[in-house]
Amino acid sequence: MASPDKKAFLLRLDRELWAAIERLAAAELRSINGQIEYLLREALARRIGSPQGPPLRKAGPTRD
Repeated sequence: MASPDKKAFLLRLDRELWAAIERLAAAELRSINGQIEYLLREALARRIGSPQGPPLRKAGPTRD
């Protein structure tokens, strides 16, 4: 079950993208949900630049 401080939403991905994320998640010992969140945080930090952007929690291996 999701924690109360997280927003749940539906995300549609094509099969190839899902499979790639699934393989990466398994290699990095994360759940698929945790891997997607990690990738989004990583991309956001690169896009906005860490010092100017909002603080991001460091996402490590998770089991959602």
